Amino acid sequence: MVDRSKSLRDSLVSSGLLSEDNVREAIEEGRRTGETLIKSLLRKGLVDENNLITFLEKEMEIPRVDLASYLVDQKVVSLVPISTAKKYKLIPLFKVGDVITVAMVDPFDVMALDEVRSKSKCDVEPMVATSKEIEQAIIQYYGVAGSVEDIVKSIAPAETAVISAPKITEEEAPVAKLVTLLITRAVAEKASDVHIEPTEKNIRIRYRVDGILHDVSNAPAYLLSSIVTRIKVMAKMDIAESRVPQDGRFEIKMESKVIDVRVSSYPSIYGEALVLRLLDKSGVLIGLEALGFSPDNEKRFEEIVRRPYGIILVTGPTGSGKTTTLYATLNYIVKPAINIMTIEDPVEYELPGIRQSQVNIKAGLEFANALRSMLRQDPDVILVGEIRDLETARVSIQAALTGHLVFSTLHTNDASGALTRLADMGVEPFLTASAVAAAIAQRLVRKICDRCKVPVVPPKEVLEKIGFDLNKEYTFYHGKGCKACRNTGYRGRTAIFEILAMNEKIQNRVINKASSLELKQEAIANGMTTLREDGMRKILDGATTIEEVLRVTQLD
Repeated sequence: MVDRSKSLRDSLVSSGLLSEDNVREAIEEGRRTGETLIKSLLRKGLVDENNLITFLEKEMEIPRVDLASYLVDQKVVSLVPISTAKKYKLIPLFKVGDVITVAMVDPFDVMALDEVRSKSKCDVEPMVATSKEIEQAIIQYYGVAGSVEDIVKSIAPAETAVISAPKITEEEAPVAKLVTLLITRAVAEKASDVHIEPTEKNIRIRYRVDGILHDVSNAPAYLLSSIVTRIKVMAKMDIAESRVPQDGRFEIKMESKVIDVRVSSYPSIYGEALVLRLLDKSGVLIGLEALGFSPDNEKRFEEIVRRPYGIILVTGPTGSGKTTTLYATLNYIVKPAINIMTIEDPVEYELPGIRQSQVNIKAGLEFANALRSMLRQDPDVILVGEIRDLETARVSIQAALTGHLVFSTLHTNDASGALTRLADMGVEPFLTASAVAAAIAQRLVRKICDRCKVPVVPPKEVLEKIGFDLNKEYTFYHGKGCKACRNTGYRGRTAIFEILAMNEKIQNRVINKASSLELKQEAIANGMTTLREDGMRKILDGATTIEEVLRVTQLD
């Protein structure tokens, strides 16, 4: 082992990755802290982790594993305790005969290898992976010391009958473990929502991943009251009230992430159903380029948001990414020279440099009266979470006509529908024509998994349905399914957009009370790309599939 360590030190220097002084500094630091050479180098930032892994793979011939695309057998995980996995940052991968293969941050950590050998009663073969991948794998495969099924088995029916709110706040209680496991697994799988639904025979647990619900587990029906009580206690909801819907929230910290959990309860015939919406506060500050704009749409959108005044409406159904678009836009325009204020319901993410406020119905703080007060705070840019009624619409228009840039949302199917929706609310057409700068409709489509992406030839009737010219040759792709995408063929989402920028012709049509269809035709004549057309571009770019675009634009 000593020779191998010396070889590592020599190789780090001879490869040009580090200087002798850097290696000596890391060794001396490791002697003081008890860390290995590799962990000392990483902690002090003397080497980039990806460069170090490439060095270990090529120079030291230690294989690298991509844990994001690797499905670990739970039986192999059980051979190494979670305490060992966390202490040394490692995850068991597979076992062949008497040899267990382990992914590690530091494959030269002799103490880690000895402890795994002792616990598993197997010889150890190390592989290397990034610390972030290993941390996520520990959360995914260990959760909170067991699987859903293991924890459920540990809770007897009689035990749940005597659990009361004060007792289940103890972190090591089985029900508390089960709830924590459900949430941590959901975060690891990048789920946006956790559904806990009582049925006649059991509790159905589903995750919404990339906009689609997936069954993940079942729990016995006798656990429902304990699970609901535990979550209500965490979310500061009324545990004695089960006849009416309630809302609550709480935060959980996972490594470097802070996850905001919004809880909604709803009484059903088999008991209370819960939906937990998971909001990763670290994942919203993205640039406009990450939203999915085509080059033409991005240029048009940037021109719109640079306007000094007017209303910019973002439309689409619930879960279509409107909030992400608005927050990315505010993050794009924020600077010390302008005053940005928001009134939201609720504040989903905290943005630096922006004053945010939340609707409070009980205290009498609603969109309309909050907006009036904001106008006395000398704002330059205002975000109104949603225009729900005539009063809010009129105050927003007044703000736009008096020199403010206003962002808000509406629930309409397309961009032109936003203009007629204001008229339906009772806003005078001449005010809509004068105040609205643009209306933007959007949808989210799932992206093809890069790891299993293969060419495909769709049927002619499908091509004809979406509007492709059958006389031309195209290259289409789909995901055939792999471990990385859990055999769905999709991984992640992107947006498709329809941007209606107001001009004189459209203003005249609005004043003359033109229909939504007439406004859409005028906008297309002026260069607007429809949702379907933007989706077709993403199909040809190989980003998504025909089925996905048809799914989200079937009403267009």
